[in-house]
Amino acid sequence: MEQTIDVVDTAVQTTQVAPQNGFWGMVLYCVVVFGIIYLFMVRPNKKRMAEYQKMLDSLQVGNRVMAAGIYGTIKKINEKTIEVEVAKGVVIEVAKNAVASVE
Repeated sequence: MEQTIDVVDTAVQTTQVAPQNGFWGMVLYCVVVFGIIYLFMVRPNKKRMAEYQKMLDSLQVGNRVMAAGIYGTIKKINEKTIEVEVAKGVVIEVAKNAVASVE
């Protein structure tokens, strides 16, 4: 019975002597994790979005584009939309953001 009490007392003393630098260790861990997330997810996505915006800004009448899976030639560029000729005499209006690629 005394051994059980000694074991319990030892366990209680061990938990009471927890390291005091646990807070700063956790802060450092969080900073490292967020840094890794930024480097591998946020930064490449920003670069990709900048390239996409550059492609949208360079659209010109006569470019062949794929917008929402439909291929066509740009006939008119408006502020937020473009008019794309998909067949002879068939013109559709699509959002600029729907343009996936320029050929």
